[in-house]
Amino acid sequence: MSSRALRRLKGKQRGQEALDLGDLGEELGQAAEDEEPLEDVGPPSKNSVNRKAKKNKTQKNLSNIYELICDAEKSSLEDDAEKAEDTDETHDDKDTEHIDDQPQDQNSANSLSGARVKKKKKKKNKKGATSGTQEDVADDDIDALLKTIEDTNGQTLQSEHSGGSDGRSPIYVEHRNLNPETELKRYFGARAVLGDQRPRQRQRQYHRTTWMTVPKEPWPRFSRPGISMSLVQSKEGLHYFTFEHSRDYQQVQFKFMDAVDSMNNNNILTLLLTNPYHIDSLLQLSDVCRIHEDPEMARELIERALYSFECSFHPLFSLTSGTCRLDFLRPENRAFYLALYKHMMFLENRGCPRTALEYCKLILSLDPESDPFCMLLLIDFLALRSREYHSIIRLYQDWEEHRNLSQLPNFAFSAALCHFHLSQEDETKQEEREKHRQSADRLLQHALIMFPGLLTPLLDLCTVQPDAAVAAHAFFGPKSQIGQSPALAELTSLYVGRTHLLWREGGVLLWLEECVKEVLLRVDAKDPLVEDGLNKRKQRYQSAPRAIHRHVLLSEIKEATSFLPLDVTTQPGMGFDPLPPLDSVTSYTRPERPQVGATDTSTLSLFFRSLLPSFNLQGGPRPEEEQEVAQAGRELYPEVNRLMVAMRDVLANIQFQEPPRDDHPDRDEEEWN
Repeated sequence: MSSRALRRLKGKQRGQEALDLGDLGEELGQAAEDEEPLEDVGPPSKNSVNRKAKKNKTQKNLSNIYELICDAEKSSLEDDAEKAEDTDETHDDKDTEHIDDQPQDQNSANSLSGARVKKKKKKKNKKGATSGTQEDVADDDIDALLKTIEDTNGQTLQSEHSGGSDGRSPIYVEHRNLNPETELKRYFGARAVLGDQRPRQRQRQYHRTTWMTVPKEPWPRFSRPGISMSLVQSKEGLHYFTFEHSRDYQQVQFKFMDAVDSMNNNNILTLLLTNPYHIDSLLQLSDVCRIHEDPEMARELIERALYSFECSFHPLFSLTSGTCRLDFLRPENRAFYLALYKHMMFLENRGCPRTALEYCKLILSLDPESDPFCMLLLIDFLALRSREYHSIIRLYQDWEEHRNLSQLPNFAFSAALCHFHLSQEDETKQEEREKHRQSADRLLQHALIMFPGLLTPLLDLCTVQPDAAVAAHAFFGPKSQIGQSPALAELTSLYVGRTHLLWREGGVLLWLEECVKEVLLRVDAKDPLVEDGLNKRKQRYQSAPRAIHRHVLLSEIKEATSFLPLDVTTQPGMGFDPLPPLDSVTSYTRPERPQVGATDTSTLSLFFRSLLPSFNLQGGPRPEEEQEVAQAGRELYPEVNRLMVAMRDVLANIQFQEPPRDDHPDRDEEEWN
């Protein structure tokens, strides 16, 4: 055998396969004994095979541009493992003889392209069959999963995440709307919002992805502060979670309570320097910064608290599923509620009402039954500001049956206002506009009949003088405000103080005036709804729940805070836990402070104890964990002792002068008359 034939055979053992040339291969096989190549036969076979290979490659490129890369890598690895098997099955003596007669370059190229084409065809067919089988299995699994979720939760995953809004819950939360940049881009464009932030993000040292906040470069490096989240139970498709504090975090919490008792904000700041992600310290100092007119720092402290919370989320906890619950009775969870609420208010003041609305729905979804922050008193205002009229109308229709939203003044008036704005849109069809206008008139008239005491304060804040007929009528006169209970006055004043600017828009006051005149006609005609509204106002609104008082305190609307009861206003307020529930569930308690050993209950001792709670007249021993406080007390004791001696001398030397005597006792007293 010639050297050329040996080279051909050696090339075949590398995994190259012979070409199936049919009759042309037989003719080449007859001339295999001659060592001269057949030049007149070789070129046509090369061109035909190349055209076939190119056609197959073009077809595969059209199907998947990345498939060739994967197949080439797989084929190169499989050739070495299967070369003996491929040699026995695909090569015979006839093919060897005709390969010897072909040129080396043409033969190797043709055999390589032919082998690749055949393998790719086989793999493509096999992959297609496998993918089809996997799709069928996946479809079966998805159907079974959807059926399971529907049985356990009462609603399907497809309806929750469908493209249309009809299948979603009215308080459905979207991740992209939790970012205020999404709303700012809609107003000002991406270039104006992200223009200065793009180069900085490349050098950012934080790599954790969060939905609620984005960590900033000046923030301290995050380390686990000692907060974690655990799953308490799962029942009826709902998952109940709770935050937990580690032992080290509990010690920091005790130090924070001592700093609060000292009534010195510098102590809280010192604690925050050593524990930069302590939640209650961040919440408390945020209020201090806001009071001192530093809203940027106040907002940044709240964002840092939310970042700390989000880094401690349980893997199963979701912000958007609507099935995760947090018990408000636990103090560890109440801090998360408060941080979300304050962040929402900062977003609303910043000019991002749509993002604030999303956070409002998020807070409501954490406990929609009890609604500890009464977000139903705020969600309508944020929806009106962000022009989400359909969402409020849908929430009003879906929850009216089991929540009686029409008995809340804010929903009674805001639902009518949403229908009115929809009737004024030019894109709406004429028939739909007329329906919205009729619904708006009907709902507003019912709201005025149910809450007549709201009209006069609303017109006063809108700087509108009511009509003489309206002002003189007894239904909307001062009697309507005096006769309502404090709880109802608290709700009406809250709505008026928050949304009066929305009623000053063009066309709204004219529509309000028309509806007021219609209500007066119905009152004079003794409409049964008037008597029914009077009976409801007498039976209901006897006392507002504690959650409404908490909402009014956080809103800081002076029109509403004036109606708070004395047991709320006289209670000492804490910015990190405003108006806690009476039945709180505490997982750990603060150790009792060491009792002072002084038995002297004199006025002077009580005076010093009011100035310094840790003052001890007897100088008793202190615990080991309070060595620093004990050292300060020992240094302060001689000074206080000298001060007490000085005050005793002052009190001992006090002399009361007698009043001047009258030198003329017999003087006539009539002179003073």
